[in-house]
Amino acid sequence: MVVYDIFIIFALERNTGRGHRVPFVVEISDQMITKDIVNQLVEEHLKDTEFYLVDLKVSPDQRISIEIDAFQGVSIDDCVQLNRFLIENLSPEIEDYELEVSSAGITEPFKVLLQYRKNIGKEVEVLTRDGRKLTGILAEVSDDAFQLKIEKKVKEEGAKRKVTVEEILTFTYTEVKTTKMIIRFK
Repeated sequence: MVVYDIFIIFALERNTGRGHRVPFVVEISDQMITKDIVNQLVEEHLKDTEFYLVDLKVSPDQRISIEIDAFQGVSIDDCVQLNRFLIENLSPEIEDYELEVSSAGITEPFKVLLQYRKNIGKEVEVLTRDGRKLTGILAEVSDDAFQLKIEKKVKEEGAKRKVTVEEILTFTYTEVKTTKMIIRFK
């Protein structure tokens, strides 16, 4: 890979909001780390392993944030291995970046299909785009939709009390705003 040292410097003025204008300089270099480069390296490292990429962010100030997951969970050693691999394989000319590798947070919304598959049979909270918040068991997952088994109380005709019945609801991923795993301490 050929790296060119091209720098563009802008001299700008910024209004401080108090009637003062102060000069500042913005430097743009072609030695930026792109999301595509990092994604390619992460996928290369995770290939043929149980791990999968959940999220990848590269900010303009070269902060790289990576979340990985696996069906059996992610240890700190797994994150350290990926971190070291990336440090060794990112362009040596690029020195000024911040790298964070972590496991997907258990309280964070699901971001990829594999997280839905990992959590089949577990209790989840679903927030739909129309504002409904439902809690149930993640029953089934396909490429296009998932099923949520919920319990609700219904008063059957002629009965004195409400009874609990199970209902299976099917959602496409576009109908859902967020899905999170619920953690209960009993």
